[in-house]
Amino acid sequence: MPMTIFKQLLVLLAPGLLAACSLMPPADFPVAEQVDIDRYMGKWYVIAHIPPSATENAYNSIERYEQSEPGTIDTTFTYREGGFDGERKTMHPVGSVLDNSHNAVWAMRFYWVLRMQYVISYVDDDYQTTIVARDKRDYVWIMARTPQIDEATYDSLVKKVADYGYDISKLRKVPQQPLDQRDDG
Repeated sequence: MPMTIFKQLLVLLAPGLLAACSLMPPADFPVAEQVDIDRYMGKWYVIAHIPPSATENAYNSIERYEQSEPGTIDTTFTYREGGFDGERKTMHPVGSVLDNSHNAVWAMRFYWVLRMQYVISYVDDDYQTTIVARDKRDYVWIMARTPQIDEATYDSLVKKVADYGYDISKLRKVPQQPLDQRDDG
């Protein structure tokens, strides 16, 4: 009887274990060497992205991260739909830092069972700009601590995204209002 229970548990747990393994990118995919999770927490403005369809017309996009317990990242993603005065939308995914990833690979859970790969491929030394990518090269986010960045910085981040193998013709610059014009900053 105990062996039957073990087999049933294995059948139930196997898909989850396999899904967790598949979130780790291959060795040749760019991953930040080490992410100081405490420094990474806080507000990040989405400067440009190749977005999922749900956010393809987002304005004033902001990701906010807060570590609720070690390895668990509560996320609040807000944006305006279709314009600066558009409907405010909010999502609350929860990230789980994957073991042996140096805090750079997360499993981002949007719904009870849906976990998506979230790879911090780049973060600058001052934690002012970052690139979050996926090894499928379907989505990517260029983010900064401020709603605008200078063109040279933007161009260097876009070049990194191109070097990662993304089609940068799909990259959309997210309209961001200056801080003094925002009601969500």
